[in-house]
Amino acid sequence: MTSPHRICLSAAVALWLAGTAPCGAAQPERGFDVLHYSVSLAPDLNARSVSGLAAVTLRATGVPGELLFDAGELEVTRVSVDGKAAIFVKEGRSLRVVLPRAMRNNERRTVSIAYRGTPRTGLQFHPERGEMYTIFSTSQWMPCVDAPDERATLELFLRLPAGMKAVATGRELPPTEGGAVRHWRLDTPAPSYIYGFAAGRYMEERQEVRGMSLRYLSTDRTPEELLRIFQDTGDMLQFFEDRAGLRFGSTYIQVLVNRTVGQEMAGLSAMSESYGLQVRDDPAEVTLMAHEAAHQWWGNLLTARNWNHFWLNEGFATFMAAAYVEHHLGADAYARQVEGWSRRLEKLRADGKDKPLVFSDWNAPTADDRAVVYQKGAYVLHLLRQDLGDEVFWRGLRAYTRAYAGTSVETAEFKSSMEKTTGRDLTAFFSKWVY
Repeated sequence: MTSPHRICLSAAVALWLAGTAPCGAAQPERGFDVLHYSVSLAPDLNARSVSGLAAVTLRATGVPGELLFDAGELEVTRVSVDGKAAIFVKEGRSLRVVLPRAMRNNERRTVSIAYRGTPRTGLQFHPERGEMYTIFSTSQWMPCVDAPDERATLELFLRLPAGMKAVATGRELPPTEGGAVRHWRLDTPAPSYIYGFAAGRYMEERQEVRGMSLRYLSTDRTPEELLRIFQDTGDMLQFFEDRAGLRFGSTYIQVLVNRTVGQEMAGLSAMSESYGLQVRDDPAEVTLMAHEAAHQWWGNLLTARNWNHFWLNEGFATFMAAAYVEHHLGADAYARQVEGWSRRLEKLRADGKDKPLVFSDWNAPTADDRAVVYQKGAYVLHLLRQDLGDEVFWRGLRAYTRAYAGTSVETAEFKSSMEKTTGRDLTAFFSKWVY
């Protein structure tokens, strides 16, 4: 799996993924801002391959003479700029497009990229189940700028076999070509790492909770089982909405797929069929589900500006999932999670593997690095909650979330927001526990 920054994982899974390759992200000073992607994708389930055309509308933020995109292991066959053929070079996982002339500041261009590939990661194919779904690495199925501070809207056209049901990020629009091409549009700009879809011969159940449309899908589980597995989703979303002080959208989709450690996408989360069975048999096993749901606010709506501040995504989602467990199952259940974080931090320290939450480098994180971001990040938020008291802490967290919704942030902005709301100087706390 080539993009460790996207993985929502338990400590055990973190060990399994310890050898994850470096993330391939375009440089922050890229000289342009992506405004919109329009992607036409034709996956071949049996061949486990994909072909597509991505039209990328962008605006210059300087005077770039070339453009750098992330394109994973895709083979790029043709590139044009505003309809005219352009010179391009595929360098490892990057696609370099040479412009006919340098762009002027604020000038807009549309770059069209034709491509094909047989993804080893990023898009999983399971023909024996009639299922395919994206996982972790968006640049393995569409060229993009794989950086959390690059937010853009998305239009996705997906050509699928007859009889296959699909869900994706964005608002579903009427299909075309007699239903063969499915169509979604994401109108709120979002980082490309939370784009995705799942398609299969799914069974589905739906609910309406407080004006929000909830959809549950699975190849293996019956609609009755789906209702049992996801019976707490409405309460979960209401809890996070109350803590955030705002709603992330009007639709939330949860899909059980063949296998994944859990993945958040915009308005959509994917979890494994085996995890669904766990929850069906023991409704208290909701932590992973809550973690993915929490990301709709902390990670998606509000995103770390770069992966060095990744704890603002994963530490927050881990902590908020435990906060929901406290709400749902009681203080003892929350205390058990806190104790687990504390033990993991003690082991990091004993092994000499503890690090600041703000990383100087997140190119090749180890399992211990992930434990810092997830478990230590959550533990630090718990300590801050203890220090400030519940009323002040939640008021500050709500103000922070509302202030930066729809943007990408760094740790200093979280600190500043909490100080402004609480009237406390938190320099000593952040120096000790974060920096």
